[in-house]
Amino acid sequence: MFILKRVGCVGSIMVPQCTSLFVGNFSACHCLSSTKRHSPYSSVDIERYSSLVKAVMSSKVSSQTPENLQEEDEHIYGPVVKAQKPSSGSEVRVPKNLHPFLNCEETVETEEAESGPPARILLNRGKYRSPVPSVTRILQQTLSREQIFFLERWKRKMIAQLGEEGFKEYSQNLFSQGQLFHSAVEDTLISDATSMDKESSEKAEFQPDVQGYMESISHVLADVSAVRATESTVQHAELNYLGIVDCVARYRGVLCLIDWKTSEKPKPFLSNTFDNPIQVAAYAGALNSDGNYKYQVENGLIVVAYKDGSPAHAHQLSSELMLKYWATWLLRLENFTEQSTSQASSSFVEKR
Repeated sequence: MFILKRVGCVGSIMVPQCTSLFVGNFSACHCLSSTKRHSPYSSVDIERYSSLVKAVMSSKVSSQTPENLQEEDEHIYGPVVKAQKPSSGSEVRVPKNLHPFLNCEETVETEEAESGPPARILLNRGKYRSPVPSVTRILQQTLSREQIFFLERWKRKMIAQLGEEGFKEYSQNLFSQGQLFHSAVEDTLISDATSMDKESSEKAEFQPDVQGYMESISHVLADVSAVRATESTVQHAELNYLGIVDCVARYRGVLCLIDWKTSEKPKPFLSNTFDNPIQVAAYAGALNSDGNYKYQVENGLIVVAYKDGSPAHAHQLSSELMLKYWATWLLRLENFTEQSTSQASSSFVEKR
């Protein structure tokens, strides 16, 4: 038992002091006798900076207001160009001629019509071939400014890495690989359509340049059946354009117009395929109006294959999406027609 004499205060701590040795050796007693810590600001010349401190502390409003900052920015960087806010009543551009996607007079596709070899209508590439523009040409000549910018930047980057000749060789190799890939897919689909033994075609060997691509789409081919057309020409007589369809077949039971693509970079999303959905919708619209085909196609499929054999990405286009991209195609077709008309008028004036 010890006797308390008085209470000392250390900060907010009440410390009892007594005759006991235990309390006398309490750590707080040492704090009372410890020296004050040296402040790093003790050596600052307070009188020298007193006027500055008083000016800052006495000012209730900061000297840097939004107006002053904007004036400084305009002086250094130039005036700010503000983007116009889209008005609530902004009109969405629609085609002048909203031509139907489906041919109502044509018979709806039936199971019975799927028997027999796939159709393959060749495009006349001779001297007297038709002047009808292709889907590829129309899309290339109606690219947006943004698309042209990124395309040209990619081209300049590749030329900087490979040189002019190297870039030409690179482009030719890509084109050749694409042709070989399409030929290999067509051979596989035709052999599957004419042969009952599908396992033999799955074990077929391909050229080294396309082996990886074919391995990449193997899981997609397993879901493809009832092939109706391969590498076949379609033409829209009323809208005056044509194209070559890669494949028309059932994918997981749904009749689709299938487009086979190759890519060096992964394209896991439909947005990564750029104008490919528009191309598929244009082909389908032409097929639906072409009298050589006695059925209608409402759905699409874009298959992106990879050379390293990694699983291909299959992007399905529902009938709703096809109608959306069909409207976009009609706009691009109108732009192309306007450009062609303008160029024809200019050349006529020059000849006069």
